[in-house]
Amino acid sequence: MNDWPSGNDGRGGGRDDRYGYGSAQAQPEGVRRMPHVQRQPGQQPPRPAAPPAAPAYGVPPQQAQTHDTFAGYDSGYNTGQVYGTPAGGGPGGPSGPGGPGGPAAPRRRPGAPAPDWRKRIKIGSIVLVSALVVTTVGTYFWADSKVRRDVDLSKVIERPKDDDCTTYLIVGSDSREGMSSEDKKRLHTGSADGKRTDSMMILAACSGGNSMISLPRDSDVEIPSFVGSESGKKFPAQGRRVKLNAAYAEDGPELLVRTVEHNTGLRIDHYAEIGFAGFANIVDALGGVEMDIEKGFKDEKSGADFQAGKQTLNGEQALAFVRTRYAFAESDLARTKNQQKFLSALASQAATPGTIINPFRLYPTLGAGLDTLIVDKDMSLFDLGEMFFAMKGVSGGGGTSMNMPISGSRGGNLVWDKPKVQQLVKQIQNDEKVTPPAS
Repeated sequence: MNDWPSGNDGRGGGRDDRYGYGSAQAQPEGVRRMPHVQRQPGQQPPRPAAPPAAPAYGVPPQQAQTHDTFAGYDSGYNTGQVYGTPAGGGPGGPSGPGGPGGPAAPRRRPGAPAPDWRKRIKIGSIVLVSALVVTTVGTYFWADSKVRRDVDLSKVIERPKDDDCTTYLIVGSDSREGMSSEDKKRLHTGSADGKRTDSMMILAACSGGNSMISLPRDSDVEIPSFVGSESGKKFPAQGRRVKLNAAYAEDGPELLVRTVEHNTGLRIDHYAEIGFAGFANIVDALGGVEMDIEKGFKDEKSGADFQAGKQTLNGEQALAFVRTRYAFAESDLARTKNQQKFLSALASQAATPGTIINPFRLYPTLGAGLDTLIVDKDMSLFDLGEMFFAMKGVSGGGGTSMNMPISGSRGGNLVWDKPKVQQLVKQIQNDEKVTPPAS
């Protein structure tokens, strides 16, 4: 059946004067109802032919040259696939990664091995550990370079025998080094030249327990024979009895160590000293130190003004707390108790994972204290860390905190109770738990 207008068979075989295929007329023909094929009742429409199967991913398509394929290149439009991903469902298809709404699937070369995640995790762990080691080593050398090792204990003569305990002499000096006029006024330190010992204590770290024994600076002691730290000249003993802090004022840390060893019989293994500014800066770097003050007190000279109860002291308040003496009846003894209490609390807060592991707290704390910290030439950062942990052990109930036993006074100086002092020294030398002597 030919539905083309007469004179035209649809193949360009004929021409007439009507507008249309091959028409020679200038005007178009009018509207005409086109005939169509009528389907007989019960007749099913023909099914369209199935499209050719899409080639497998990675396998070149047939070399059919159509508008979708040319010389082996398949645009993907004839199968509905997204460029660069296989057609159909599954990974990379319309219903998987790479399909509409899904992430693009990673392309892997045929035959390439699957990623070795064990190897990647192992390499990542090695990189992380290496970074931590480098950071730790760098921190150690940085901190070690800031410590001032100015004290030479090899100059101390006639020393007591060594024992199993590690004994530290911890000194707080009134040095104003590095302080501005505003700092001195704010911290109520005055402007005296030089430096003197403001507090002294022995810390004995023993396997039987740690002990912290405060030495009142007004203690009555004998100055023994000694070698001058600067001159190297030997000065014979003259039987002079002075206040303990006079030994430091006369010839510095070496004579102070010599005097403490001579009057106690204990060997001092390490020396550590910190000034006013360093002490206050450490407290501020830690964000303050929490204290439970049993009884409020006020002292105009130190700037202390405290109420009873728990409170967090900043650097200025902490310095006033440990320096106050005139607000108490037993001025020097009461002050040494406050010093012990505060240093234990300071060590407990400083020697914690929250400070040691956290670089945002560790570096400011080290930087604040190490610049003004003076130690002996043989004291390492490891020894310094052990000292802090020993102080923390005392505050945690694993040790003893006490003052040197006093039997009376002589000319305003506090006289030690020799039998009780010998008892303490014997316990430390024998690596035994120190028990405060009965009053």
